[in-house]
Amino acid sequence: MSAHPQTVRRRRLAALAVLACLAAAVGIAVGAGSRGSDGSTSPVLERGSRTGLERDGESDARAPRLPLPRAVGQTLVFAFDGAEAPEYVHRRMRRGEGAGVILFGANIADSRQLRRLTRGIQRAARGGALIATDQEGGEIRNVDFAGPEAPQSATATVPAAQAAATEAARALGGHGININLAPVVDVQPPSGGGALPGRLYPGGPEQVARLAVASVRAHERAGVGTTVKHYPGLGRATVNTDFGSSVVEAPRAALEADDLEPYRAVIAAGAPIVMSGHALYPAFDPDRIASQSRVLMTDVLRGQLGFEGVAMTDSIEAKAVRDRSDVATAAVRSIAAGNDIVLMTGSGSWNLVYARLLRKARRDPEFRARVREAAERVAELRRRLGLRAAP
Repeated sequence: MSAHPQTVRRRRLAALAVLACLAAAVGIAVGAGSRGSDGSTSPVLERGSRTGLERDGESDARAPRLPLPRAVGQTLVFAFDGAEAPEYVHRRMRRGEGAGVILFGANIADSRQLRRLTRGIQRAARGGALIATDQEGGEIRNVDFAGPEAPQSATATVPAAQAAATEAARALGGHGININLAPVVDVQPPSGGGALPGRLYPGGPEQVARLAVASVRAHERAGVGTTVKHYPGLGRATVNTDFGSSVVEAPRAALEADDLEPYRAVIAAGAPIVMSGHALYPAFDPDRIASQSRVLMTDVLRGQLGFEGVAMTDSIEAKAVRDRSDVATAAVRSIAAGNDIVLMTGSGSWNLVYARLLRKARRDPEFRARVREAAERVAELRRRLGLRAAP
């Protein structure tokens, strides 16, 4: 039996009043949310919550969300000069305007200084800083008082690869460094030569894959994340992209059979980070270098190879990048293509890159969504490394 119309009307009014009270309560809670670097606030939501409005007007079921300036910051790893972190480094980390830093030899004086440096950065980041360095082995060691002393080219067996990776990871982790920008998984071409002498594992694709998997797993056991590089494979390149533009003229079938084989293996083994290289591969994309190619970074890496971790560019200041554009334009192209982190090795690049990415994200909903996706992957990387969430 239906209720009387007046009764229905009274019930509806009562329900609306209850909803209004609830909305007011939610508004108060949202107003108490976190404050971004630009003074704006964002809602504080429980993990897994399926409601909530973001400060830039989007809604998303995968809460919690960072304010957009901080989300952009999570796509950036930057460098600085000297053995002490300038105040701007700590400020950026406090504000969440950077995911972390890369350390070079000039940042490292000795064991005690390095521990003090990384502790200070982590305090500013509330325990959430990604701190990376290159510790491949041989001459490519920014922590020169730590191993491995042998280069990758002299590491020919799985036990040797495990031992070298364990040595590196324990030294790095003990000094507060949580990401090694290694191993190199590029494959030496059958004809020999190439742009990276001494930095490649010996042997063909299958042997490189076995050695790389051993390195990735040994690092993980020691609590340090690896960065396999230089996707999709720089072994055939005749020019190091740090110093000039490089075109890898090989058929797609050959690249997929040989150069991508180690990436299939390390991705299956759970490699947390893949570094994208800056060479041009016309067989995949005749117009965009790898780090800026959606074909390679999204269609192949994500779709074909099934990688779900963090994609990070090689140095955005590389000559192969600067031959095509300024670093800020390159950063936008790299994030749009599917990278999650832009690696900056020049101390002044953050000022150019951060502003450009934030402006692009505010104006372009598609790019904003890409930034959000990248920030979520970086957050998952932090959880995997046992770090705290971004500030």
